[in-house]
Amino acid sequence: MARFDTSFDATSVEPTTPYELLPAGKYRAQIVESEMRVTRNGMGQFLWLMLDILDGQHKGRKIFDQLNLVNPNPTTVEIAQRTLSAICHATGRMHVSDSEELHLIPMTIQVKIKPPKNGYGESNAIAYLPPEGEGAMAAKPAATSSAPPTTHAASAPPKMASAPWNKKG
Repeated sequence: MARFDTSFDATSVEPTTPYELLPAGKYRAQIVESEMRVTRNGMGQFLWLMLDILDGQHKGRKIFDQLNLVNPNPTTVEIAQRTLSAICHATGRMHVSDSEELHLIPMTIQVKIKPPKNGYGESNAIAYLPPEGEGAMAAKPAATSSAPPTTHAASAPPKMASAPWNKKG
C-alpha cells in the first residue's frame, strides 16, 4: 500500500488521455528533446528523441524515435547510424558531437504506421527526409535506412536532457 502525504483531489487535475497515433504523411517537425538511455537488457544504449510537429492540423503534437547507437548487434548499430545520418542531412548539420546540436532545426519527416508487434499495438515510424532540392542526395535512398526506423509511441516518460553520444555509462 502507498499512502499519500496529503489527500489527492482528482477533480483539480486534468486526466491523461489515451495516446493516438499521428496519421501517416509528411510533416514539418523539429527535435525538442533528446538523451542517451540504457536498453532494457542493459547491454546497449539508444538515443531517445522527442519531436514536435510544427504546422498543420497536428501542430504541437509530439512523436518519438530511438536510435540504438550502442548495441552488440552491428546491423542494429548500422541502421541507427544511417538514421542519424538522415537526421543530420535533414537538419543540415553534418558534423555533430551532441544531440542537442540537432534541436530546434525544422526538417521534413515521413510518418508511417507500423503494424502491431510483440504484444504492442500499432506505432508510428519516422523517416527523415533530405531538404528539397538537395540534388543527388535527395534521390539517394542511402540517406535513410532500408529497414523501418524503430519508433515507440508508448515510450517511457521523458527525462529532460541532451545526449552526447560519446558519453559512456
